[in-house]
Amino acid sequence: MASHGSSFSSLRTYLQAVAHTPSRFARRGFSVSTSYEEMSRVRARSGTSMRKTLRWFDLVGFGIGGMVGAGVFVTTGHASRVFAGPAVVLSYAIAGFCALLSAFCYTEFAVDMPVAGGAFSYLRVTFGEFAAFITGANLIMDYVMSNAAVARGFTAYFGTTIGISSDKWRITVPSFPKGFNQIDMVAVVVVLLITIVICYSTRESSVVNMILTGLHILFIVFVIVIGFWKGSWKNFTNSSNSENPSGFFPFGAAGVFNGAAAVYLSYIGYDAVSTMAEEVKEPVKDIPIGVSGSVIIVTILYCLMAASMCMLLPYDMIDPEAPFSAAFKSDGWGWASRVIGVGASFGILTSLIVAMLGQARYMCVIGRSNVVPAWFAKVHPKTSTPVNASAFLGIFTAAIALFTDLDVLLNLVSIGTLFVFYMVANAVVYRRYVAAGTTNPWPTVSFLVSFSFTSIMFTLIWKCVPSGVAKAVMLSACGVVAVAILQLFHFTVPQARKPEFWGVPLMPWIPATSIFLNLFLLGSLDGPSYVRFGVFSAVAVLFYVLYSVHASFDAEGDGSLSQKNVEVHMESKEESVDQSFKV
Repeated sequence: MASHGSSFSSLRTYLQAVAHTPSRFARRGFSVSTSYEEMSRVRARSGTSMRKTLRWFDLVGFGIGGMVGAGVFVTTGHASRVFAGPAVVLSYAIAGFCALLSAFCYTEFAVDMPVAGGAFSYLRVTFGEFAAFITGANLIMDYVMSNAAVARGFTAYFGTTIGISSDKWRITVPSFPKGFNQIDMVAVVVVLLITIVICYSTRESSVVNMILTGLHILFIVFVIVIGFWKGSWKNFTNSSNSENPSGFFPFGAAGVFNGAAAVYLSYIGYDAVSTMAEEVKEPVKDIPIGVSGSVIIVTILYCLMAASMCMLLPYDMIDPEAPFSAAFKSDGWGWASRVIGVGASFGILTSLIVAMLGQARYMCVIGRSNVVPAWFAKVHPKTSTPVNASAFLGIFTAAIALFTDLDVLLNLVSIGTLFVFYMVANAVVYRRYVAAGTTNPWPTVSFLVSFSFTSIMFTLIWKCVPSGVAKAVMLSACGVVAVAILQLFHFTVPQARKPEFWGVPLMPWIPATSIFLNLFLLGSLDGPSYVRFGVFSAVAVLFYVLYSVHASFDAEGDGSLSQKNVEVHMESKEESVDQSFKV
């Protein structure tokens, strides 16, 4: 395709470009990239390459630091008191298993295509540019909003640690509307300091994260040890009030699964590890160990924390807002609440480091694809980090943290991230069973759509239908239909490609289970989460239509991007060349 100049050179040129939006959208919106292009021509748009300095232990540290934030100190009490009782231990185990299934899907892509784009790159080579941009934009907004909330949470926890109320750290401006009237300079300073660290070096960022994560784990071990020492095994089966249900399963099996849905958000954070893939020395070995290892370690820590809390108090005496602090105070260990504040402060810092590293790399790779200005894609030649993306998002996050009061603990990351997990699970199935240009995609598409629909029906029945025989029958019917669809697909549709180095085992069962679980967890979110997702998505679509599709079209004309439609793209010819970039 010949070069046609920039769509943004003048107002007249831009208006002419907008008039051609439908045809440009048809050409670019569903165009897919390839692993080879993502790791060669697209990556070259950053100029300097990111330095490969990370090993598997760095990834484990990033994974633990990203997942184990301050939220676990609250989520555990809420899930135990409201949903599962002492069986919250099993809730964490189930949620950890679910997280591991999603982590497998991320790992297959990250090993096959070790680039910094994470889910954005995975969806771009599978479902095309538009789907990748909408999900990537939602994910970045979720990162920015949650990081701002977490930074403000640091002020509260640090104040608890030194015995000074967070209100004394914040400046109240009466003329500002409520929710926007408390200026938090501490949160701004924390965000900007972390921004400087991640701009300076990924290696040094890893060292800082490892130190803080190590200290955080020491405080968690302290909580666990004290709980087992001071607690009683009787609290696993007894309630304090005889009128409340007792036993290890006071709310039955349904309570365990509802608890799993409530605590699953405590595992979100490992996805940011996949954005470090471009900076890993040995992706084939280090990424599977780093991602899966961090999820397993965090699952063990969470289960032990939940067990120690349930030993300290009967479940119906647990404070859902501050479970560990209240439990220690009831035993005359009030000073321990300050220790928990210190641990939570470290957890906040590590989760901020990992999330801000991840959001910058997402933005960098989105910039490489030209759907946002290419300025974001630049990697600094001295630091080998995406300085532009890191600085912009750091300042943006600090501006929001300065004055916006957000719900800090239970809504750190919501529908956007779960939706991306769902999309990646679909993408790994599609990529395994469809080789564009050589296989018919419709059997795989039909399976993904029908299985998702059945999962949605199961979720709606679980949430909306009153308990009873009818509900059990309908849930069983959905389960039978889902298994039948899965088995039919498994036996009738052959895999189009086999991963050379690492692949999700038990295909398609594991990604299908991940699809179901993510849809089930999406059903547990509240209405405002869906409203926010709708607003973010609408803004992202508007941005894509007014800017991204035209910038992408210009890049194709300049030869920076290729145009490969999903139906005609022949990727198999490039696979032999592709593998040389993986080691």
